[in-house]
Amino acid sequence: MSTTPNTAAPAVVVEGVIDLDLPGHTISRHVYGHFAEHLGRCIYGGFYVGEDSPIPNEGGIRLDVVEALRALDIPNLRWPGGCFADDYHWKHGIGPRDQRPRMVNSHWGDVVEDNSFGTHEFMALCELLGTEPYISANVGSGTVEETSDWVQYLTRGDDSPMADLRRANGRDEPWKVTYWGLGNEPWGCGGNMSAEAYAALARQFATYSRDMGDNKLYRIAAGATNADYRWTEVLMKALGRALGDGEVLGHGNSSFQAISFHCYTVAGPWERKGSATDFDTDEYYAVMAQAQRIEGVLAGHAKVMDAYDPDKRVGLVLDEWGTWFDVEPGTNPGFLFQQNALRDALVASVHFDGFHRHADRLVMANIAQTVNVLQAMILTDEDSGALVLTPSYHVFEMNKGHQDAAHLPVHLRGAAPTRTVAGVVGIGGHVPDRSDVELTTVSVSASTKDGAALVSLTNLDAEAPVTVRLDLRGVAVGELTARLLTADAPQAHNTPQQDDAVAPRAFDGARVEDGVLVVELPAHSFATVSLPLV
Repeated sequence: MSTTPNTAAPAVVVEGVIDLDLPGHTISRHVYGHFAEHLGRCIYGGFYVGEDSPIPNEGGIRLDVVEALRALDIPNLRWPGGCFADDYHWKHGIGPRDQRPRMVNSHWGDVVEDNSFGTHEFMALCELLGTEPYISANVGSGTVEETSDWVQYLTRGDDSPMADLRRANGRDEPWKVTYWGLGNEPWGCGGNMSAEAYAALARQFATYSRDMGDNKLYRIAAGATNADYRWTEVLMKALGRALGDGEVLGHGNSSFQAISFHCYTVAGPWERKGSATDFDTDEYYAVMAQAQRIEGVLAGHAKVMDAYDPDKRVGLVLDEWGTWFDVEPGTNPGFLFQQNALRDALVASVHFDGFHRHADRLVMANIAQTVNVLQAMILTDEDSGALVLTPSYHVFEMNKGHQDAAHLPVHLRGAAPTRTVAGVVGIGGHVPDRSDVELTTVSVSASTKDGAALVSLTNLDAEAPVTVRLDLRGVAVGELTARLLTADAPQAHNTPQQDDAVAPRAFDGARVEDGVLVVELPAHSFATVSLPLV
């Protein structure tokens, strides 16, 4: 694999326009969602340490993790999986912890799960985080009755059997649960089904996932892997009459309101995905080329959905995304623990730019995963208990002003600088699909909310700086505030011994000159600029 620059490295200038007075679609806060699966040390040792732990906790939930995530304003948290969801029987995770039956977590490390973290613990975690639960029901090995009972247990407020069972377990009032997943990856670990077989099940499970009182479910059908647009089309066809008469807009029907898909950034074949921190420049660019493909995949699924739903009443959900590398040496291969470098942060920033541009259809996205697994926000040290914020965490924090903001299209003049990346594996690590990819090395998105504009800018060039000049039209701006996330090298990462090797800092390389925002981006960097509108 090799890379060839298509533009000269020195004195690269990118020019464009932002019309500050012409806001577009709203960027749902839920595209900044998160994912917590019973996988490795995400739940146990990550979110949950048990009530007897010396680490400060509330009901066993680790409070420093909660504090760190509250700073991100995380909008939703998906649980219990993932592949684990379709092995999970929720009634095993309620009642006295010492009486809960154990199970084998066959997907992730073949370890024994004691079910000490279950429905009540998860809902308590969501309340501590101030976030909305997104629960994935068991379609693969569960029953329609089991799913229906879970909805009632969570959300019904009368004296019905499931509500009484909830009260017997210590919770009087029902919870509010909106987001309801109908299984996970039914084409693989969730049942190895065909699209047609799953579509029929999705309608059935949706029918019995009923609204209870004032609680209205937003049912999400488990969708495709990567660019499998046929799966999306089958699900759109399964909506049938609902799309014709508007029924899908409501609740309490036999339809689902959204379709999900999964798409990971994998730079090599699954057998040799590479290290999260020990990589060369060619590997760096291969990952960036993979990451930038997400926008094409989003557009592909949206195009299929537009043919059946031009009014965009059905949502698109990317409820698993992020980098997937080889596990750290000496760790359990089934625990998917990987370090998180500046490179991961730039993958996140590129994804968010694409999410912003496609937020007219994309209603939710969930990073995989929040703690200690894959592209995590937080790493906890197993021995010392130390907590480390990753570079990806900082991108989420720097970008949180885009949540529920109005998208501002950024119009670039001419072609942005590109680099040819040769021999990139196909989406999802499919080796036979290797091809050359034209990587655009500058990415920009913007939004406006509460009397201010937020501009996010990424320079993916590993070695050369770039200057971005954006005409700010329609509204005058006040004194800007800018922050920069970078390091000496894309391999830089945070550890318990040096937890701020990659952290945002005040940035003096941004200014406004005669109505033009000028941002001088160093190599391999991400910046945000906040502009008060006056």
